[in-house]
Amino acid sequence: MKIVIINYGAGNIQSIKFAIKRLGYEAVLSHDIEEIKSADKVIFPGVGEASSAMSKLRASGLDKLIPNLKQPVLGICLGMQLMCHSSEEGDTKGLGIFDVDVIKFTNEVKVPQIGWNQIANLKSELFKNIEEKEHIYLVHSFYAPLCKETIAESEYGIKYSAALAKNNFYGTQFHPEKSSEVGEAILKNFLES
Repeated sequence: MKIVIINYGAGNIQSIKFAIKRLGYEAVLSHDIEEIKSADKVIFPGVGEASSAMSKLRASGLDKLIPNLKQPVLGICLGMQLMCHSSEEGDTKGLGIFDVDVIKFTNEVKVPQIGWNQIANLKSELFKNIEEKEHIYLVHSFYAPLCKETIAESEYGIKYSAALAKNNFYGTQFHPEKSSEVGEAILKNFLES
């Protein structure tokens, strides 16, 4: 199986690569369009600020490629947010895969949310054999509200989308590669689905 982690200069790619290796697989880091197209599974990570990350995608043509991929694609953290319609962060137009707008947490909660939180209302094969209320690791100031594409939710002041899915696209607001055994099980489900 060929696994490609999209390397566009805005992702925590080494920790994802190591997590995949712990599961017994090898992943390739690449920004090459043909190599990404030829992958069996694609992981789209993201760390940092939405508008600058989106600029990097546009500069390399990946903004046109990603929404048209046919194989399973997993967006992680900012990667998931960039797969949404837009983000309030830097007034950014996203890839439009998920039909939801990313917004900022209100001042009623401390931002960013950093640390462990529970996921619930699990509705996808991505969460096969994962218990309700398991803990996952998050670092974020912006979130996708609950919507028809929500497949897991978390709560921080309000309930929000911890994961999204549509067709062959999946997104997790949390970092599966930093979420201990639960996160590795979710990554394994993605790779083996």
